[in-house]
Amino acid sequence: MDPILLLNLVLLVLLIALTAVFVGSEFAVVKVRMSRIDQLIDEGNKKAVLVKKITSDLDYYLSACQLGITVTALGLGWLGEPTIERLLHPLFETLGVPASASTIISFVLAFSLVTFLHVVIGEMAPKSLALQFAERMTLTLSPFLYWFGKIMYPFIFILNGSARILLRVFGVEPAKEEQAHSEEELKIIMAQSFQSGEINQTELSYMQNIFAFDERSAKDVMIPRTQMIAFSDDLTNEELLVEIREHRFTRYPIARDGDKDDLVGFINAKEVLTHYAVNGQFEMSELIHDLPYFHETTPLQNALVKMQKERTHIALVIDEYGGTSGLITMEDILEEIVGEIRDEFDEEEDEEIIKESETRYLLNGRVLLKDLEERFGFTFEDSEDIDTIAGWIQHQLIEAETGDQFIKEGCQWSIVEMENHHILKVACDLLQKSS
Repeated sequence: MDPILLLNLVLLVLLIALTAVFVGSEFAVVKVRMSRIDQLIDEGNKKAVLVKKITSDLDYYLSACQLGITVTALGLGWLGEPTIERLLHPLFETLGVPASASTIISFVLAFSLVTFLHVVIGEMAPKSLALQFAERMTLTLSPFLYWFGKIMYPFIFILNGSARILLRVFGVEPAKEEQAHSEEELKIIMAQSFQSGEINQTELSYMQNIFAFDERSAKDVMIPRTQMIAFSDDLTNEELLVEIREHRFTRYPIARDGDKDDLVGFINAKEVLTHYAVNGQFEMSELIHDLPYFHETTPLQNALVKMQKERTHIALVIDEYGGTSGLITMEDILEEIVGEIRDEFDEEEDEEIIKESETRYLLNGRVLLKDLEERFGFTFEDSEDIDTIAGWIQHQLIEAETGDQFIKEGCQWSIVEMENHHILKVACDLLQKSS
């Protein structure tokens, strides 16, 4: 075979291979997950360090890929027709095809064959591989792309600079690289990870709860004043022990003369029992600890940080007038992330939303309206300053009583249980099944 013809064939194969490398590199570096690359760097993977350098200057290396693809495509166009023509020339002579016809036929065949090889082998196949094996291909091709970018720096610098100047002529400023994801994007990524089996339902729930965490305030999770168990500061040792044995909590607020608006601190039941076991008698005032406080509107994350800093598990929640609105505990806060936390004394606690039938639900009065909106698609009108379902129903029925019913928001609401004027349980009978 003619050495020149053989050289041209080798060059054609090389150009197609280089096109495939550049196309694969371009799609792989865009598709690869940076969180995974950071993990590989922590594990000591040296190629991952190189990938990090490339992705940190993504615009430059994408330009390098484009330059490589363009140059190889031009090379294929330049070599394709004459090489194919020289291959087919002996065949055309044997068949007696006129020179004018052979020129046209060889051009068509060369164009078709080179285009097929360029598109299928040089672009489509490496693109599919890069999308499917982004991490592996990025690690494999990153050394080649990195050094190609270094060698071709003058040309890429000129081409990138020219493109920026052209954009500025039309009033367009080149966009900066943005690696951060918004909260909504992260939620989509987590949902996709769950669907693909990368994370389980529990992990997904934890992360979703964390995103909702910064939207909660102390008022949303506190124990309301009406449900607070507070001890008077004038209880005798024996009376205090009886109360602790009855309620079985760890910490109790102490109220001066039994007034919940005048809390002087809190006691720890374990500390009380220890002192009683050792000394027999004790002064309650010696065991009272300071009780930190938050406003109702304090963000839950701020409350958590302060309670961690002060190493306390209980805090007072006050209203706009400085009165006692409720109590918040570390357990209440953590339950917003990990879900219900139960111990050996919590067996009789009810779920906040109990499904009694396909259309009937029993709700705790403390259930948040936003949770019902998310679950059932309700739209609670005139609820701008109302957080819970109990508060919303009291807004609808000024003189609410047990057994009262009304229809609104596609549901028949019924008051099941009340304590004084506080609604504890509510029934919701859906008039039409929620989608």
